[in-house]
Amino acid sequence: MSRVSPIPHEARPYQGQAAGVVTRVVAAAIDLAVALIVSIALYLGIAGATFLAHPRRFHFPESGMLPGITMVLVALVVYLTITWTLSGRTYGSQVMGVRATRINGATMSAPIAFARAVLYVVFPIGLLWCPLSRHNRSLQDIVLHTSVRYDWGVHGSAQQMPADPAAEIGDRV
Repeated sequence: MSRVSPIPHEARPYQGQAAGVVTRVVAAAIDLAVALIVSIALYLGIAGATFLAHPRRFHFPESGMLPGITMVLVALVVYLTITWTLSGRTYGSQVMGVRATRINGATMSAPIAFARAVLYVVFPIGLLWCPLSRHNRSLQDIVLHTSVRYDWGVHGSAQQMPADPAAEIGDRV
């Protein structure tokens, strides 16, 4: 009995290959949208709790631009850290068919995932290094020895992805 592959036929040649900048930017945009939605939901939850506590004196909590942006960025760091630690996949990664791992294919530890998330939020332009890198690695990937590869597998296939030994040595343009 033959086993059916979860990988789309058209995607099979790319399985395990380093993801390019376009794929990663689209995944990042989706992840930013998720963080924005979570932040809005949190704001509305706070407003709802305030309304329930004081319905007659209710008004929406005022938040300036800086606290609002900070809330979204903190939500993004928490979201990225948790998802990269658990599976290497954010929702954007899932949609785009990629997984973020250590160079050897192992799932990131929480400290590495947190550092990577902070670097992506603080210095997102580092992602634009991908086209200049022989191994499609962002500056964050180079600093933290991580990699983003196409991976349409379902259960922990990051452990089975081929490692990139050349990337272990370092990127050279």
